[in-house]
Amino acid sequence: MRIPFLNRHPTVSVIRLQGTIGIPGRGGSAALSDATLAPVLERAFRRKKPVAVAIALNSPGGSPVQSSLIAARIRCLSEERGVPVHAFVEDVAASGGYWLATAADHIWADESSVLGSIGVISAGFGLSDFITRHGIQRRVHTAGRSKSMLDPFRPEKPEDVARLQAILNPIHDAFKAQVQSRRGGKLATDRDLFTGDIWTGRQAIDLGLADGIAHLVPKMKELHGKDVNFAVYGMRRPLLGRLGLSAESLLDAAEDRAVWQRTGVGS
Repeated sequence: MRIPFLNRHPTVSVIRLQGTIGIPGRGGSAALSDATLAPVLERAFRRKKPVAVAIALNSPGGSPVQSSLIAARIRCLSEERGVPVHAFVEDVAASGGYWLATAADHIWADESSVLGSIGVISAGFGLSDFITRHGIQRRVHTAGRSKSMLDPFRPEKPEDVARLQAILNPIHDAFKAQVQSRRGGKLATDRDLFTGDIWTGRQAIDLGLADGIAHLVPKMKELHGKDVNFAVYGMRRPLLGRLGLSAESLLDAAEDRAVWQRTGVGS
């Protein structure tokens, strides 16, 4: 006699986190954010009583705040539900993407995956010589002397750079604290891992930034049996964004490309 509820195969919830990490709101934006991911994560941890949550991760990073919020939500749900989390790095888990990876109890990678970039960046352009050469005047009036800090149309000021560095350093410290708290004694102690450098999968394992070389489906079957079921959860994008027909989606694509290119890896 077969009793269905006693013979049910274990379920692993699969969440795909792919793309840059940022603030939602523009039409068609595919950016990962706490607001857009919250319902996805809730369903993945609560439905079908999963034995584990597997995150298919492919992100070059983005907003440090959103990275922190998403990672904290994953940890909260994992501890609340008693469900272990595995992160499977595909092409890239860099910067904020690696921050998300640290939310997992185990980090797995491909031999050719790129991991790390534990640093913070602020980038822009300096156009003061350009507008001077073309006879263009920049007219800015502010109430508050720091309101036009790092104006790209004016020469860079040392005091502005110092103020920016005072902002970047605490964010970097928070990133380092996240990695140290989650990876603990696994991290290599004979080199500085927080310079913003990146490493391949095997190198990341040797440095304690990842736990092994593995792919999602075979690893989950190895851990939970060949009959394990997979329940896949993900975000939905607006129709125009999926078709790439909105002006906002074109801007998003340009910004995403710039962030992805920071890893400097391709084939």
